[in-house]
Amino acid sequence: MSSRWPKRRVIHAGRVVNLGMEPVTLPDGTRLELEVVRHPGGAAVVALDENDRVCLLRQWRHAAGGWLWELPAGRLEPEEPPLETARRELEEEAGLRARRWEPLGEILTTPGFCDEVIHLFLARDLTVVPQRLEHHECLEVHWLPFVETRAWIRDGRIRDAKTLAGLCLARDRPASGEAP
Repeated sequence: MSSRWPKRRVIHAGRVVNLGMEPVTLPDGTRLELEVVRHPGGAAVVALDENDRVCLLRQWRHAAGGWLWELPAGRLEPEEPPLETARRELEEEAGLRARRWEPLGEILTTPGFCDEVIHLFLARDLTVVPQRLEHHECLEVHWLPFVETRAWIRDGRIRDAKTLAGLCLARDRPASGEAP
């Protein structure tokens, strides 16, 4: 990671993130050093079945202090295009394969200190395949009528940023029986 940021001083280079101090000149000319987390990015999937139910994962997240409702998602592997990450994660975590894919956009998760970008996709025409969880994943697959997601967002059951963004962006798309 240091070749893209030659003056970066690495504090920690881990399996998932790289934390470093980077010299910065702000638009007003102010010079300072900032702590920046570099992350390879990820992809998340709003998977809708033929009954317009969305696949949500109830997943244990230690850093968040417990269980969260999330879309199937995961980290980009080196040289892996975001759509391939989305396909892989949908199969591994939810045990689903989709025939129709539509990009929904991308989000910066925490731009104040991290460069992580999450690519969001809508997946339809689903078929069940074997689920392939990694040893550290503790999750349950659930189906929720898509229209109920607004209530879950309003009452705080859904708090995960990529899930909030993906669901909100997917609302503007035609129903499963209509052309994309």
